[in-house]
Amino acid sequence: MWDARELLWSFVRRDLAVRYRHALLGVAWAILTPLLQMVVFSVIFSRLARLETGVPYPLYAFAGLAAWSLTASALRSALMSLAGNAFLVSKVAFRREVLPLSSVVVATVDFAVTLVMLGLLMWYYGIPLRPTALLLPAVLVVQLALTSGLALLLAAANLWWHDVRHLFDVGITLWMFASTVFYPLPALDGAAGVLLALNPMSWIIEAYRDILLRGTLPAAGPAIATTLASVTTLVVSLLIFRRAAPRFAEIA
Repeated sequence: MWDARELLWSFVRRDLAVRYRHALLGVAWAILTPLLQMVVFSVIFSRLARLETGVPYPLYAFAGLAAWSLTASALRSALMSLAGNAFLVSKVAFRREVLPLSSVVVATVDFAVTLVMLGLLMWYYGIPLRPTALLLPAVLVVQLALTSGLALLLAAANLWWHDVRHLFDVGITLWMFASTVFYPLPALDGAAGVLLALNPMSWIIEAYRDILLRGTLPAAGPAIATTLASVTTLVVSLLIFRRAAPRFAEIA
C-alpha cells in the first residue's frame, strides 16, 4: 500500500473534486449535515424526552454525529468504489484496495472540517479543551481501522452481489440507532443496552466525548476490546479482499 500511496492520493483528490466541484456551499456540507441533524434531535431529546448526558445536549449530539458521519460517509462511498470504477478494475493492474480506502480518506477530511465546528460549539458552551484531547489521534486510528475493514468488505461484496447496495441503507440506519449517537448507554437497559455496549461504534463515539467534552479517559477494558476488534476486522478484511481481487476483473 505504501508503494501505491501516490495513486491513493490521486483518487482522494479526484473524489474531493467530484464531491464539491458543483456544490454551492462546497465543503460546508460536511458541517451542515450533522448540524441540521443536531438541531432536530436536540428538540426531541432536550425538550420532549430529556436525557442526562453530563454536557449540553446539542454539543453531545453533534460530537456523536460527527464521529458517526465519518464511518457512514466512508462506507456509503466505498460501497460503489469498485462497481463504479469497473473499467479500471477490469482493465488496469493496480492495488484495488486503493479505491475503497480513498473513500475513507475523503471522509476523514470531512471529519477534520466538522472538528472545527465542534471546537466552536465547545467555545460557545464554555467547555475548555483539556489535555485528554491529545488522545484524539489514537481514537481516530481505531475508528479508521474498523471503517477501512468494513469498507473493503462492502466494496468487494457489492461487486459480487448487487443486493448489498439495496440492503446498505437499511443496515446503516439500524446501526446508527444501535450506537450511542443520540443517547448514552445508561438510557437503555435489557437487550438493547447490551447491544449498544457490544457495538464498537458506541465505544468510539463515547471515547470522543470523553476526551473532548468531559476531559476524562475512556474505560480501559472497552478500549482494549474495541481496538482488538477493529484491528482484527481490518486484517481479516484485507486477507479476504486480496484473495478475491484476482477475480474482480471477471465480474466487474
